[in-house]
Amino acid sequence: MPVPPELLLPFLAASLLVTVIPGADMALVTRQVLLGGPALARRTILGNLTGLLVHGAALAAGLSALLVASAAAYTTVKYAGAAYLVWLGVQAIRTAREPAFSGPQDAGPENAGPAGPGAGGRASRGAFLQGLVSTVLNPKPALFFLTFLPQFVDPGREVLPQTLTLTAVHVLVGLVWLTAYAHLVGRARAVLTAPRVKAWLERTTGAVLIALGVRVAFERR
Repeated sequence: MPVPPELLLPFLAASLLVTVIPGADMALVTRQVLLGGPALARRTILGNLTGLLVHGAALAAGLSALLVASAAAYTTVKYAGAAYLVWLGVQAIRTAREPAFSGPQDAGPENAGPAGPGAGGRASRGAFLQGLVSTVLNPKPALFFLTFLPQFVDPGREVLPQTLTLTAVHVLVGLVWLTAYAHLVGRARAVLTAPRVKAWLERTTGAVLIALGVRVAFERR
């Protein structure tokens, strides 16, 4: 194995703890389940995980070190990510206020109606991009990979295979957790998509996303 078991198992446990901490990824998944069910949420999850792969590849290429070393680069990415989270939060709150939100027929692409399957495809692509962009523009994964992951790299072995293996493990943990979380939210969707409950959850999710964006903007390294 590229990573010895005595390092891989502690990393797996730590990665799980880091992953289950609520953040922008879980807020987005919750919103997508409410809008289009677990199927739409899986697109966002795929985008989230693709974003983690981008950060992992950046670490392997040394770009994460540049991001952390350069205050200007870090600040630019931080504010871009914060603005995107705030924008997503505002969109969620606006959706809760729309008249079409008052009925279950707007649940998602599987109920696209006259718009046809093309609308569902656009919704799926949009969900993927939301997950991807929110993760790529979040500097925290870069800091996680740069400061946390190297602690589990054996300097006596080749670094690149170990880095890629640990990145894959972290992505796998994220896949299992977010998929299970989306499934749990989906099981309660019948209750959660009641018009008043759904509108309240959209406003709450929007407020959480905005708060996370503000936190990212003002949080120091």
